Amino acid sequence: MTPPASKDKHAGVLDEPLLPEFSGGVHGGGGGASVSGAVFNVSTSIIGAGIMSIPAAMRVLGVAPALLLIAAVAALADVSVEFMLRYTGWAAGGKRAPTYAGLMGDAFGRAGAATLNVCIAFTTAGTLVVYLIIIGDVVSGSVGGGDEHAGVLRELFGARWWTGREFVLLVTAVFVLLPLVLRRRVDSLRYTSAISILLAVVFMLISLGIAVYALFKGTATMPRMLPDFSRLSSPFELFTAVPVIVVAFTFHFNVHPIRAELSKTSDMKAAVRVSLVLCAAIYAAVGFFGFLLFGDNTMADVLANFDRSSGAGVPQALNDAARLSYALHLVLVFPLLLFSLRVNVDELLFPGRRPLAADTRRFVTLTAVLMAVLYALAIAIPSIWTLFEYSGSTFAVTISLIFPGAIVLRDVHGIAKRKDKALAAMMIILAVVTSSIAIASNIMSSISDKVRGASR
Repeated sequence: MTPPASKDKHAGVLDEPLLPEFSGGVHGGGGGASVSGAVFNVSTSIIGAGIMSIPAAMRVLGVAPALLLIAAVAALADVSVEFMLRYTGWAAGGKRAPTYAGLMGDAFGRAGAATLNVCIAFTTAGTLVVYLIIIGDVVSGSVGGGDEHAGVLRELFGARWWTGREFVLLVTAVFVLLPLVLRRRVDSLRYTSAISILLAVVFMLISLGIAVYALFKGTATMPRMLPDFSRLSSPFELFTAVPVIVVAFTFHFNVHPIRAELSKTSDMKAAVRVSLVLCAAIYAAVGFFGFLLFGDNTMADVLANFDRSSGAGVPQALNDAARLSYALHLVLVFPLLLFSLRVNVDELLFPGRRPLAADTRRFVTLTAVLMAVLYALAIAIPSIWTLFEYSGSTFAVTISLIFPGAIVLRDVHGIAKRKDKALAAMMIILAVVTSSIAIASNIMSSISDKVRGASR
């Protein structure tokens, strides 16, 4: 649905991107990004750290329920984005560049926009720290937690000062990530996004190759199609897989920046659907092959299984290739998430100030501060998997399902149909119920683990 004719005078403004430098208003020309570029950027926003936990989710649920859940969450993501795009042309009467926070502000005022900013900031910051931790684990090695292993550099050159985690992450942050995150146009990352998707496919193909090899060697068995309740502490533990899949499809904060640079913003809906189908296929393949290869020994971070070797007599070089392809994928996904983190933190700290990209000093300073904070957290926290699970049950579910549904139920412009409101209510109820059960199950499991540890 499009805005009323009386607002046609704002059509040019509606196509403006999140940052002024993205548009022709500053550099001349208009938003000329292609649909394929948008598909690459959306797909890169979707496929991140979430892919590492898909095999573990399949271990909990079994293959058939996991595939159904992936398809269902992808469908809900498509619906929620469609809701967001429908209200984009109406927010603020088209008087400013559309953003997700703008939609929430239009529906619920400044408090709604600030709440969304906080949720996005926590979600993206936590995810980016996870990225850095994984990169450090792969290249240098893990530290602490009773599950230490050497990274690729330490396997090749031994424990030296320049193979240490702190130095490796510092070099990666300053010389690899910083030049990428200082780019002003999201569309300028379309080539790195395309490469990142290719690397995700490479990771999937390597997993397939190792799994097929293991089948021929007789060291792998066909994975379970259904849950094994004998391995679960409670049937409610099945719900813990839901937030993992929801996190894997949380990309909503990048919808508007990517949409703004399209030649035809109406193409965004098609780009999102193509991306969701592509990513769902990759998730399904990685989950199946990972579960096929490692079975009930599949860990929450499937890379830890590759670190330990597949157990199928495969050369360690192939396991290293799987790890490195995944780490490089995360390096190329990093800039897209930092775009959203930077903008939302800026909106929280400097409301009402001129657009971020129009203030080079503020843009560079905020970027540098955020990178320094993320680096410090990645060094200080050896593992945040538990935090990642809880964030999936709270912030990610809120961003991807609850807020889009709430915008439709609020319906400040009176454009929602009865079936839209029914679907929005269903989305919110499903999100609240499944997340509550998942959080409760995680808390009970943590308590049980502590009790068992104390009794030993």
